[in-house]
Amino acid sequence: MLRIGYVRLRDARSSEDTATLKACGCHVVRAEEPAPPGGDEAAVLYSILDFIGEGDQLVVTRLDQLGHSTRNVLRVIDRLEARNASLFVVEPDITSDGEGGRALRAALKAVAAVEPPWAGRKRRKAPEAEDIRALQQAGVGPVEIARRLGVSRMTVWRKLRALEA
Repeated sequence: MLRIGYVRLRDARSSEDTATLKACGCHVVRAEEPAPPGGDEAAVLYSILDFIGEGDQLVVTRLDQLGHSTRNVLRVIDRLEARNASLFVVEPDITSDGEGGRALRAALKAVAAVEPPWAGRKRRKAPEAEDIRALQQAGVGPVEIARRLGVSRMTVWRKLRALEA
């Protein structure tokens, strides 16, 4: 059985998490760097889920390492089960194997059922008015500005109107 540790490098505790995973007997510890804006926030996690084999175990220090919402955690557990692998969480000491795994899944499903659909999604930062103005002065139309910046056309119009006032 291969134990693969996974940690998201988000805060000062991340280095402690890496040490904890190594102390738990992980053969490999993979770290996820913060993604650039618009980037895939879990590319390393997905590569582990594609690689992990039958009987292997994914080890994390806390459930929040797997995603920002309960639905994300359930998706990870589903992918692990599809590959006949398991999940082990250090804090608290839980696993997706056996009866405890069924209880864990039931608890996560119950929480996901009452969790708002937008839970875990990050809000987009509104573009600066100067960025919109620069694109407009470069000859880019409002519809294309909205597409490039990932906002609505109405947001573009409001920011342009505010600059004119």
